[in-house]
Amino acid sequence: MMSGRLPTGRPAHYFLFTLSLAAIFTFSDAATAHSSNSGHVLRRQQLTRQRSERILASLAAGAAPPLSTPQSSSSSSQLRSRVYSVMDYGADPRGIADSTQAIKRALADACASLEDRRLMSQIADLGGSELNLGGGSYLISSPLTLPSNPIGNIKIHQGTLRASDDFPAGRYIIELGSNSSESTTSNYNFEFVTLSGLMIDANHRAGGIIVINSLRTTISGCYIVRFTSEGISVRSGHETLITNSFIGQQITAGAHPQEKSFTGTGISLTGNDNIVTDVVIFSAAIGILIAGPANILTGVHCYNKASAFGGMGIYLKSPGLTQTRIVNCYLDYNSIVSEDPVQLHVSGTFFLGDANVVLKSVKGVLRGINIVENVFSGLGGGVDIVRLDESGGAFTAVDQVMVGRNSVEGMRVRSTVGKASVRGNGTTWTVDFSPVLLFPNRIDQVQYSLLAGSEFPKHALRKVSDNRVVIESDVAVQATVYAHVEQYGGIMA
Repeated sequence: MMSGRLPTGRPAHYFLFTLSLAAIFTFSDAATAHSSNSGHVLRRQQLTRQRSERILASLAAGAAPPLSTPQSSSSSSQLRSRVYSVMDYGADPRGIADSTQAIKRALADACASLEDRRLMSQIADLGGSELNLGGGSYLISSPLTLPSNPIGNIKIHQGTLRASDDFPAGRYIIELGSNSSESTTSNYNFEFVTLSGLMIDANHRAGGIIVINSLRTTISGCYIVRFTSEGISVRSGHETLITNSFIGQQITAGAHPQEKSFTGTGISLTGNDNIVTDVVIFSAAIGILIAGPANILTGVHCYNKASAFGGMGIYLKSPGLTQTRIVNCYLDYNSIVSEDPVQLHVSGTFFLGDANVVLKSVKGVLRGINIVENVFSGLGGGVDIVRLDESGGAFTAVDQVMVGRNSVEGMRVRSTVGKASVRGNGTTWTVDFSPVLLFPNRIDQVQYSLLAGSEFPKHALRKVSDNRVVIESDVAVQATVYAHVEQYGGIMA
């Protein structure tokens, strides 16, 4: 039996390597012999012997390099892929066996930091680590919670998570932080976390996704259904982006027989500087609830519970500090409701089925409002396109309010700007703007002209009250009065 080492002390695989080289050279010489003359063959054989002798001499002296250099285990682990497949950890992609622990083990490895790199402050940079669900459908019995130590630059994607029948009530399928970690300080818990291509089925037991005190989180291309509380809840933090997603408490495409009993909220934003764009909310009591300033909604379609059943499409529950922009959205049989709005902008939005904007008084504050260039299509019942809800007290602090240039059909126009004309023969002309003006008795500016043919009577503005303008002349004439009024509630810049 061959020993493991040669007499020279070199490993036996060097001997095998040498034999392989000699065989290669011999084969090359034999092939050459079929196509060359005898002199050339002798020269090739001589070169082959010389090359073999040089290699053997190098091996004997220990100068030849080894066949391969095995990597150390630490080097291998550092070069390992940062994409973690949950199926490698035993998760069942059929959704039959409980996959909670397997996914949590994979998540723990994905969240382990290998480098001393940082994003904001003490947030560990995971370098783009991924938890890949691999297109499977997984049954889970407890929330998937990212660790409490600050981490960032991680992605969870491509699969379905379904709550089991014993999933704890009041929790969320994916939790970035817990209620105890909520903070309004600059010490964020997470940064640049991406959740994409996920179906979240809460099985009428829990919420979908909660994001607490996170910076620059993205939720994209998700389908979140059967939640009890919220489809997505964002608390504190900064700059969460929710895009290209579908959210519904019940899977429906409208006219659901249980629409009157819809509960919960599609998206809840309790914080500032968040963005919701190109999102459909097809069932919930409230489509989007915002309780924080400086948020923007674009391309949102809400056809959750209709206003006639007590639902709301967008609820701005941030009295006195709204600073919200709602642009190019679609309110489908439900309304935008804003409490004491300050700096609210609504434009380019389509309101269908008596959907409208409701401005609700809490402390009577209404400042910096633009509701312009929208399209309202109603059912013909005379619903106001913009309605003042003063059941909690009248609006008393009104400033810089602009409602106008809207396209209206089947609803009652409301505006802060009015133009009208009256023709008559006499000394008094009354122009009534009460069917149009938003505020009941708040005309701030009046411009008018009186045309009486070839006559030039003296005339004056005599009275402005109850949204009526009264013009008088010193003599009776046949004339037409044109009037323009404004209700801005303050000095417009």
